[in-house]
Amino acid sequence: MKVGFGCDHTAIDLKKELMEYMTEKGYECVDYGAYDAKVRVDYPDQGQKVAEAIIAGEVEKGVLICGTGIGISLAANKVPGIRAAVCSEPYSAEMTVRHNNAQIIAFGARVVGNELAKKILDAFFGATFEGGRHAERVQKICNIEAKYNK
Repeated sequence: MKVGFGCDHTAIDLKKELMEYMTEKGYECVDYGAYDAKVRVDYPDQGQKVAEAIIAGEVEKGVLICGTGIGISLAANKVPGIRAAVCSEPYSAEMTVRHNNAQIIAFGARVVGNELAKKILDAFFGATFEGGRHAERVQKICNIEAKYNK
């Protein structure tokens, strides 16, 4: 699976470590930036890049990291068709895939440590969408999006 990674300047070290971790697990990782902790990067830009890469089919899923994970996920969710979720622990990361078919996991470098971030990724990438009644609910989310994107 090809996974896009994006972060702002606050999360570069964590992003690098997680990309290494996922590469060791057999994932192909694509780095959409940021690259230099000394250069300020606004999280909406990175959230948009990864979300658009998913829609374009360049990558299948995404990992976004900023200070809290909130801002970068909000930006990604503005791209039609994207479902990004902020999760600070593994259970929510698993459930956002199982019940919401989320394509992007987001978290905060100032909120979770490196080892917890790895557990969150394991839960997210180890989960499978359940479909059924959850597919109906995801469709309702898509219908709301479509209503406002006319």
